[in-house]
Amino acid sequence: MKIGVMILEGPYQHQAVDSAYHFLKAAIARGHEIVGIFLYTDGVNTINKYINPPGERNISKQLNELGESGIDIVACTACSKFRGLRPDMKVEHVRQSGLGSLAEYLRAAMKTLSITFARLS
Repeated sequence: MKIGVMILEGPYQHQAVDSAYHFLKAAIARGHEIVGIFLYTDGVNTINKYINPPGERNISKQLNELGESGIDIVACTACSKFRGLRPDMKVEHVRQSGLGSLAEYLRAAMKTLSITFARLS
C-alpha cells in the first residue's frame, strides 16, 4: 500500500512524532511504500539539526535517516519561515517546498496519515 504522512507536531512536546517514526518503520518492514512525509506547521521544527538532545530520542536524526533511505521528506517553506527555520538549519535529507508537494503525496497515496496531538477530554 502507498502511504503518505503529514506531521503537524513539533519535537519533544508529545509522543506524536515518535509514534509517526515507529509507524513508518513498521510500515516499511511490512512492505508498504511511503510516498512522502510532509512537515507542516510546528512539524517543520522536527528537522532542526541544532536541536541535538542526548540519548536515543533524536527526532531530527531519525527523520534524516528516513530521508537518507530514499523517502521524500518535505518541510513547508512558509511554515519554516514563520518559525525562523532557515535552509542551513535543516538536516541534510529533507527539502523545503510548498503545499504542492503535499498535493502530490495526497494524489499518489492510497492512504494518508496525519500526525498531531489530540487532547482527550
